[in-house]
Amino acid sequence: MSIFLSMAAFALASSISPGPVNLVALSSSAQYGLGASMRHVTGATVGFTLLLLLIGLGLREVLNQWPWLTTVIQWAGVAFLFFMAYKLAVDDGRLGADRAQAGRGPSALSGAAMQWLNPKAWLASVAGMGAYAANGDRSVVWQFAALYFLICYGSIACWAFAGSFLRQHLRDAARVRLFNRLMALLLVASAVYLLEA
Repeated sequence: MSIFLSMAAFALASSISPGPVNLVALSSSAQYGLGASMRHVTGATVGFTLLLLLIGLGLREVLNQWPWLTTVIQWAGVAFLFFMAYKLAVDDGRLGADRAQAGRGPSALSGAAMQWLNPKAWLASVAGMGAYAANGDRSVVWQFAALYFLICYGSIACWAFAGSFLRQHLRDAARVRLFNRLMALLLVASAVYLLEA
């Protein structure tokens, strides 16, 4: 297996698996539509790729020197997940077209921030760079980041596309509220799992 195929398999496995960023893409697309959700997809992809690059270019050494930063990031991530879960749980269930602020959905900045506060993203970045660029070869770091960007974007977009399909089945506010509360519970479960890890 070539190194690029191995990198692609790693990127796909870690990007397409369920996690907070993908759940928000699914939920926002179901509620606001695919177009509005793509801001989140783009922001999350750019945010993750930047994190991956910085880890590959030496941020891991900073975290090794100041391990308390890792704890701060983990707690901030858990708090952000609880906040996102709360926002979903209290949502009124009206779809984006029914709202005064139709098509808003999560911003690109919130997608990027979510990745920086997502322990899964940190683990994938550290593990990926450790596996493929541990020798510090900057050309490999950049190649891995470019490949990961494409795969990450496609993976999160798949979740958003699935949400747009669900949108067709969530015609009334009661169904949307139920769906949002289910997504909120999944985000809380993600946060609790991270607390126990």
